[in-house]
Amino acid sequence: MTALSILNVKEFMNILLRTDTFDSFLLSEGSITTYMTFLLDGHSHADFFSPEDEIYPKIRQEDYVPFSLVRPACFNLIKGKRTPSAFKLVFQLSRENLVRTLASASHSLALEDISGLYLNLIYQNQQLTCTTGVSRRTFSMDKSLDHTWDELVKRFLKKHKIPFEPLV
Repeated sequence: MTALSILNVKEFMNILLRTDTFDSFLLSEGSITTYMTFLLDGHSHADFFSPEDEIYPKIRQEDYVPFSLVRPACFNLIKGKRTPSAFKLVFQLSRENLVRTLASASHSLALEDISGLYLNLIYQNQQLTCTTGVSRRTFSMDKSLDHTWDELVKRFLKKHKIPFEPLV
């Protein structure tokens, strides 16, 4: 696990809410506090969609919804003259991207051993923190996947020109 401080909150929020940069992540849960707290349960309900809907195959295979579906609602909750008091978004890597990540990392874990790779965004007291996490179904002393995920998140942020610094 690594914790990073996002240095330019306003620019980050623009990237998060107005671009597709985070759209490939799944939203497992979240909360946004403005004049009240809005709770987001990211569990997908595939039966809401019909097989003709473009998003249907992805919704059917994942436990959580892609952030691309939720982003417009988040934008509408946050936009305006006042910044939110706080928010928390918990992103999970999609199964497709998890398979790719596991294939690229040198470790002893199988797909069945991993519950998820997570990226947590927490905004409070005008500070935005990004933390990473790996959830396993089985105990392992092998932390190579944790290190790989930490480095992939840092590369992702750098690629999208999101300045950050490690928290100590």
